[in-house]
Amino acid sequence: MKKHLRNHVASLFLMVPCVLAIVASPATALAQNASPEVRSVEVRSDGDLEPGTRLTFRVMGTPRARAVLRISGLRERIELREVARGLYVGRYVLKRGDRIESDSEIRAVLRSDNRSGAATYTLAEVMSDQGPVAGPTPPSPPSAPFVIERFTLAPLDRIEPGADLRFALDGFPGATVRVDLPGIENDIALREVRPGHYEGSYTLRRSDNLNLSRPMVATLRAGDRVVTANLQLQVAQPSNDNRPPNLVNLAPREGEIIPAGPNIQISANFEDRGGSGVDPATVRINLSGRNVTSDAQITSNSFALRANLPPGRHSVDVSARDRAGNTVRKEWSFEVAAAAPATVPLQVLNHANNAQITGGTTQVQGRTAPFASVTIKVDAIAPVPGGFSVAQQVYSQTLQADANGNFSFNFSPRFLVPGTRYEIAMVASKANVNTESKLVLHQR
Repeated sequence: MKKHLRNHVASLFLMVPCVLAIVASPATALAQNASPEVRSVEVRSDGDLEPGTRLTFRVMGTPRARAVLRISGLRERIELREVARGLYVGRYVLKRGDRIESDSEIRAVLRSDNRSGAATYTLAEVMSDQGPVAGPTPPSPPSAPFVIERFTLAPLDRIEPGADLRFALDGFPGATVRVDLPGIENDIALREVRPGHYEGSYTLRRSDNLNLSRPMVATLRAGDRVVTANLQLQVAQPSNDNRPPNLVNLAPREGEIIPAGPNIQISANFEDRGGSGVDPATVRINLSGRNVTSDAQITSNSFALRANLPPGRHSVDVSARDRAGNTVRKEWSFEVAAAAPATVPLQVLNHANNAQITGGTTQVQGRTAPFASVTIKVDAIAPVPGGFSVAQQVYSQTLQADANGNFSFNFSPRFLVPGTRYEIAMVASKANVNTESKLVLHQR
């Protein structure tokens, strides 16, 4: 029995090498993939190697890898994108701080999974207009049609500050794409997120004046070739908007007197809470009967303009409609003061100083500068037996003169005492200039 068992054990150990051989064999078959290979590098420029020159790069190599270029003298690396199988392209515009020469080293690196491959040249070796392209000439990839296949904008509920305009475009790969928004100064650049597909967005600001009546234009450019596509903005506005907007924050305010000077600012805000928003194209502004709409900066939220106005009263008439057709109109006026006078005149027209008056009510008429303020105080000083006197204030008021500078006031003491002396103090004020005057009248 023991001999029989030993024979089985010996047979088992004899089989071990065969098992090991069977296990080791697949390990050789599962060797890792080869490292990515850089086959060629080409660089083209649109000028000398100086700030503002644009460099264009083409790298051929193993497909479906991540491609990066490093050039001595540049502080940042250049990411390339794969536009066709094994073809990677990219661009870079030289900055003022870059220090690059024809003998600068350029290193192309391809990474795939955990492995990488690289090739190093001098810039002179790979510049297409200065020498042969390093490596064998790659086969030309199949050319894509130079067209914009699709240009779209994500749906929007409202056009208002803070809203995001999200664009997408499909077309020729490896190009640059910019979108012109009518009424907005800067174009929006779209980024190529995968070969031939570009995306980008813009957030509307309060100061923007987007013109909804004109189309948005996308321009796709590659070298000297250019193609465009138009897109008309369609926004579904609320159907239940039946409330007109308001005009608030008027400047100058209703009835305000402002100092004379150049470039007087006139402005207001449109308020349309929960509504469809004011259409800037419908805003009309009249200043003292003159249409000044073209001189104003107008948005869906506000308008502002500057004007040189002569002294006097001026009126503002503003009308507009929101996008649901509701109309708002607002009129108000303000006054531009004349230049500050050196002095403010002040005189009494109907009484001489120390004159005698009769009766219970006395009227005093005077003249000063147009629309000046006149502060008046009247004290009655009555004699009493024993050589004493009693003083009592019988009038205190601030008046505004009319357009001709005229003003008047009445005062009447409670008790008529012969010999009472009325001391009248007057102060006329305009544009921070004051004039004082005193008048004494005597009761008969």
